Amino acid sequence: MANIRFGRTESGVHYAVKRSGSAVGYCALSIRCGTRDEAGYHGGIAHFTEHTLFKGTTHKSAAVINGYLDKLGGELNAYTTKEEIVIHATVLKEDLRKAGSLLLELATCPTFPQREIETERGVVIDEIQSYKDSPSDDVYDRFEEKLFAGHPLGSAILGTADSVRKITSAELQRFVREKFLPEAMAFTVVADIDEAVLEKRVKDLIARYFPEPSVAAPIAGVRPPEVPLQPAHFDETKDKRNHEVNAVIGAVAPSLYEEKDRITAVLLGNILAGPASNSILNGILRERNGWVYAVENSYTQYADTGIMAICLGCDRSNLEKCCAAVHKEIVKLQTIPLTESRLRAAKKQLLGQLAISSDNGEAQCLSMGKSLLAYGRVSPDEEVRSRIDAVTAEDLRLMAVRIFGAESTSRLIFL
Repeated sequence: MANIRFGRTESGVHYAVKRSGSAVGYCALSIRCGTRDEAGYHGGIAHFTEHTLFKGTTHKSAAVINGYLDKLGGELNAYTTKEEIVIHATVLKEDLRKAGSLLLELATCPTFPQREIETERGVVIDEIQSYKDSPSDDVYDRFEEKLFAGHPLGSAILGTADSVRKITSAELQRFVREKFLPEAMAFTVVADIDEAVLEKRVKDLIARYFPEPSVAAPIAGVRPPEVPLQPAHFDETKDKRNHEVNAVIGAVAPSLYEEKDRITAVLLGNILAGPASNSILNGILRERNGWVYAVENSYTQYADTGIMAICLGCDRSNLEKCCAAVHKEIVKLQTIPLTESRLRAAKKQLLGQLAISSDNGEAQCLSMGKSLLAYGRVSPDEEVRSRIDAVTAEDLRLMAVRIFGAESTSRLIFL
């Protein structure tokens, strides 16, 4: 990966730059704090912080921020996960400095005006309510909350309407002050600019906002234990009187730091219910029998665990057939190793999907940020390829046993 450079500034901020062949440039600021870091705060504050960062800084009003990149033809966006807050921008490469400066300004001197907070509070509460109108999203969130009940990972990213109503400007200021630390940040850029030039520009830009050397250790790496993780085991059906059935079947899976196992899990999930029409469950449930509206595998990796789930939507009359087919195919994977030719084809497909994804500048920019926060480095493509190539048929069989064991697999169905 000769065209990627990464490092850590004296202030503690991790950075990575990659040269692309596009006139469009991408930059992102990833902050290692999310929903699981809300102890001592009202639930949903990480997500609410992400929303209200755009509502004013000591140098710019909300109106100026909203139009700052728009007038350049660019885009400004953000999202929150259980472990990260990410703000990112897309602009023409000549406007990257303005975009990067804006991201760092939003993270270092937000003002959280009370009037703007009240407006955004209504927006977030509407977002919480709207989830009830999207059963496929709602059932997955409820599944994860139940699986990690009693642990910070079980908290809802959006919080509740009641908790969001209690968040104040002072609390938002405290959250940013305590969580938005330079050693917990990663700044990433993908643009058609010489890597050495781009690296110097990025380091100079970061130094403008974080001029002091850091005495703290980088936060990238394994998180210290918080609450002991004891995944729940359940099989529940709730009658929501929806026009379609939504089901989630899943269990805990390898974490970010189980390097060999997580690569095996990625390959297993892709074989079982990846996005391609030739994945096992897509082929049987959708293409061959037309039983489902959609079926997909979801594998999310956290610092200390992961979650793998099969998510599907179907008519009530097809639910039992779908669940039986899912169980049957999982048992096959647990008992019959893939043939060498099938394993080779599965690896080639995954490598192709990853290559196409990495050709997307925005996806690459965001991926580099996640890697820096987790590992303090960005893995070369050759390293990823060798890890995938090293997975054996027996590795996949054992991973299917580990994840989808009878005592560990849970199910939640919304009728």
